[in-house]
Amino acid sequence: MTAELDRLLDGPAYELASAVSTREVSAHAVVEASLVRVERSRDLHGAFLHVAPRAALAAADEVDRRVAAGETMPLAGVPLAVKDNINVGGLPTTAGSRVLAGFVAADDATCVARLRSAGCVVVGKTSCDEFGMGSSNETSAWGPVRNPWDLSRVPGGSSGGSAAAVAALAVPLAIGTDTGGSVRQPAAFCSLVGVKPTYGRVSRYGLLAYASSLDQAGPLARNVRDAALALAAMAGADPRDSTSLPSDPPDLLGRLESGAAGARIGLLVEAEAPEGGLDSDVGVALEATARLLEGAGARLVRVSVPRIALGVAAYYILATAEASSNLARYDGVRFGARREGEGLSGLYRATRSAGFGPEVKRRILLGTFALSSGYREAWYERAQRVRALLALDFAEAFRSCDAILCPTAPEPAFRIGARSADPLAMYLADVFTVPPSLAGLPALSIPAGLSRDGLPIGIQLTGPGGSEPLLLALGRAVERESGPRGRPPGAIR
Repeated sequence: MTAELDRLLDGPAYELASAVSTREVSAHAVVEASLVRVERSRDLHGAFLHVAPRAALAAADEVDRRVAAGETMPLAGVPLAVKDNINVGGLPTTAGSRVLAGFVAADDATCVARLRSAGCVVVGKTSCDEFGMGSSNETSAWGPVRNPWDLSRVPGGSSGGSAAAVAALAVPLAIGTDTGGSVRQPAAFCSLVGVKPTYGRVSRYGLLAYASSLDQAGPLARNVRDAALALAAMAGADPRDSTSLPSDPPDLLGRLESGAAGARIGLLVEAEAPEGGLDSDVGVALEATARLLEGAGARLVRVSVPRIALGVAAYYILATAEASSNLARYDGVRFGARREGEGLSGLYRATRSAGFGPEVKRRILLGTFALSSGYREAWYERAQRVRALLALDFAEAFRSCDAILCPTAPEPAFRIGARSADPLAMYLADVFTVPPSLAGLPALSIPAGLSRDGLPIGIQLTGPGGSEPLLLALGRAVERESGPRGRPPGAIR
């Protein structure tokens, strides 16, 4: 049985769910085996901040009862890791910040509740950059996360703990949040599939807000079908989130095997020479993926999104402005681990000084400045206009193509500490992921091989709003043609 459990945990989530559903193996046994791997990944990679063995085994027993009663669940018994800025009832939520030390969530985020309904079992909460602010998972108050492909490298951020947990084979499935690339970039750095849905496709209820007009929860998986199953479970309108789309989500699985024949794939002109440069191995992988899609029947066309180069600048004004507003609640009175000071202003100062890390403080200051009297028009409102124009640029590009192909990140995973003293260099890691977020578009990161140093490379597909079924079908076509991927050297077994 141990060998069979190892095989299931190493393989696709949909095969594991099938084995549980047909009672070939119990959810309890699967989760028990996964918890052993989770603890090892916490020690080796720093992937987990909180592990919940008692609650997980009780939830697994409930899944076994539901299966015995004849209930059908697409993700029956699948161990799930949840980024620590997403609420799981009864478990701590810290968002990687000392300001939330001691906070325990009262209920599940909607996306978590829906995945539980589909049969998933939450085994723990994963590390993340503090409040989702980072591209390397180094800003967590509890230290960095290490990439299972190379322990000296970052896993990407801010959902690096979720990505590391899946890449390390501790769990088959995880969820993160994506504000400007925080699901897709870790997916690229860890050879995973990562999805940022159309804005509003997945409820934000139960997510700790960073930038409310950008935040979306999305899955991290080892294959496209698992990602589609998870997203299908998570998606849909929610009366508790006024920004969730009221329309029914599209069928994400119906056309998954339809291939790429007839699709028009836009090769992004601006990806040829992005600010900061493009790693040569990433360029080779991009070309290879384009030719693979062409060989599968797609037609390649060159497209331009002229204002894409302004995306990072606009994003780091708008996102920090929203962060300045959203994080004002962590003052030691309404929320936050209280630190006493002299008078009310002293309490605020002591609480926020001790509770927030340097990157969060930097972004709050940037956002407060952008919103301040005399500067709002020059910075915040100008960035909003750029955002609107960027969305128009994308709409024009989609007149010529069905999806746009570009790198997920301009280079593979960098070494831990390499960017810590250079915030601008860190921000430029988001040059390809930020623009779809600003426009509210869905985007998919898929593995595209390894660099000469053996590091994963990810390629991004972006489509119009609501085009997740097409993107997943294209991603599946790439996956099918490129074949199986290697096992990370730092995987748990």
